Amino acid sequence: MPLNIVLIEPEIPNNTGNIGRLALATDSRLHLVKPFGFEIDDKRLKRAGLDYWQHLDVVYYDNVEAFFTQNKYAKMVFLSSHGTKTHWDIEFKDDLFLVFGKESVGLPKPLQEKHKDQLFKIPLYSESIRSLNLANAVSIVVYEGLRNLRAF
Repeated sequence: MPLNIVLIEPEIPNNTGNIGRLALATDSRLHLVKPFGFEIDDKRLKRAGLDYWQHLDVVYYDNVEAFFTQNKYAKMVFLSSHGTKTHWDIEFKDDLFLVFGKESVGLPKPLQEKHKDQLFKIPLYSESIRSLNLANAVSIVVYEGLRNLRAF
């Protein structure tokens, strides 16, 4: 398994469904950290994930503390528009955890501060936007990781 995609408190079912589809397409594991902004059986989640959801390798956590406790030895990087290094600077390795925040506010500030040396961003070339759509951001980073790992 090349990569782990972690969504901290995702809010939009369509994004989560699309990211689930991406995880399956890239042989990545999806980690979903509650609370969610939707029910896991939401029809929008299922529509975006199509009939692939049953094949997905997904792990659910009751909260962020449970996620970090269960994965305390995992190698992680954190993605945020507040990162100082770009996603091109990530040292990709098999089984790396790519941690993304929720759509409305991104990663919680305490996580950003605690992991500032592991905080990366996708560069934006316009001052007219503050961030990318979560599903797009995850896709960019996952495929950059696969390119680096030559896992295709």
